[in-house]
Amino acid sequence: MIKKILIVDDLHPVFKENAIAMGYQVDDRPDITRAETIAIIGDYEGIAMRTKFLIDRELIDAAVKLKFVARAGAGLDNIDEAYASQKQIQLLNAPEGNRDAVGEHALGMLLSLMNNFSKGDQEIRNGVWDREGNRGYELKGKTVGIIGYGHMGGAFAKRLSGFDVNVIAYDKYKTGFSDEYANEVSMEEIVRQSDVLSLHIPLTTETRQMVNEEYFFHFRKPIFFINTARGEIASVKAILNAIREGKILGAGLDVLQTEKFPALAEQEWYDELIKSDKVLLSPHVGGWTFDSYRKISEVLAEKLKNLH
Repeated sequence: MIKKILIVDDLHPVFKENAIAMGYQVDDRPDITRAETIAIIGDYEGIAMRTKFLIDRELIDAAVKLKFVARAGAGLDNIDEAYASQKQIQLLNAPEGNRDAVGEHALGMLLSLMNNFSKGDQEIRNGVWDREGNRGYELKGKTVGIIGYGHMGGAFAKRLSGFDVNVIAYDKYKTGFSDEYANEVSMEEIVRQSDVLSLHIPLTTETRQMVNEEYFFHFRKPIFFINTARGEIASVKAILNAIREGKILGAGLDVLQTEKFPALAEQEWYDELIKSDKVLLSPHVGGWTFDSYRKISEVLAEKLKNLH
């Protein structure tokens, strides 16, 4: 009997092509709703998606034949991992497909913040020529602290290798990972040495709101702060407070606690966030390039092949 996969999001066609070549029947329905999915998911062995909706107990219970979820992206935080494991459903993701995009995006945000690219650009467009107010910092000689040394943290460290910086990394779940790009250190060393802090960890119950006012309190030096991981890891209010106190020199945020409009504009911290010239924002596109769009689907297809 032919196995069926339901694609519920916009995935690069290479995933579908490869799945069909493996003998799957693939129903590509990027516009399908959650309710429609729940109504038909019982017929499918696999579901492929990005971030459209949660794969929670309700959906998993409806998916009586489900053998795998293919997540076209790095994180699995929109899937009830524990319940999927209980139901012996395999989870496939593709951090290898967008790690280069994230590494470059984090570096781009850091260089922009350190050199006031966005602020200087806006001022010139508004008739202001302020050289002194836009003097920047050089990366050379600085210490960059990375939290989480998996695919994303490693990709960022690799991109820093030409800047003559001291790259240190902390990972709660790994040891012995020092390499040519970063040295493994304790969290104490991160807070003591870092001139730059960049987050590359998944969102879990443990990491949610991990970066709060108390967290920033421990840093010895003013830092540049980069978050291309998940918005819920870091409190926006704590970031803004740390900027006001001079603890953060600049924050590059590709992700926020609340994303998309109108919900974002309704947050109490939104006005202060968008008025701060020490904050650089992007709409959760760190891992979402034209290149990674294809690479993610290629990685997922390869992992699907290895399920056989």
